[in-house]
Amino acid sequence: MKASRVFLVGFMCSGKTTVGKLLAQRLGWDFLDVDEEIEGRERLTIPEIFDKKGENYFRELELKTLRELAERDRVVISTGGGLGANEKAMEFMKDKGLVVWLKVSYEEFLKRCGKDPNRPLLKKGEEFLRKLMEERSKIYSKAHLHVENKEPESAVKIILKSLKS
Repeated sequence: MKASRVFLVGFMCSGKTTVGKLLAQRLGWDFLDVDEEIEGRERLTIPEIFDKKGENYFRELELKTLRELAERDRVVISTGGGLGANEKAMEFMKDKGLVVWLKVSYEEFLKRCGKDPNRPLLKKGEEFLRKLMEERSKIYSKAHLHVENKEPESAVKIILKSLKS
């Protein structure tokens, strides 16, 4: 698929930032991270935004930021785990470029970020997280391309191949 934008979606710790930076470097494009952009604009961390302003405020801001970043060409955009699971955001991204789901198993997710204090949703327990992952996967699965449990280097190769075809 010929595209001038690549959107990376997936659950927490699926490798969106790592793969995104690598992919952007290979393409000679800019890398943009929606969460980093929000933290910079708000001058607060994501957990602080959740605490002080609530999840709804954050979700609105996320969508608005995505729309602004997607006005640029030749960009790889990493989305937060919740943004890629937003039906409205998914349709928007699919219209604007190639959407790639970096799919990881629950076990891989735990291995990668089970102890990260900067992830507010981790405090909610295993049952909640499994259900959340399952729910979000229904939307993630609408992505153009699914890349499962790959090392960053392999994931980038698969995405580059898809962009060339």
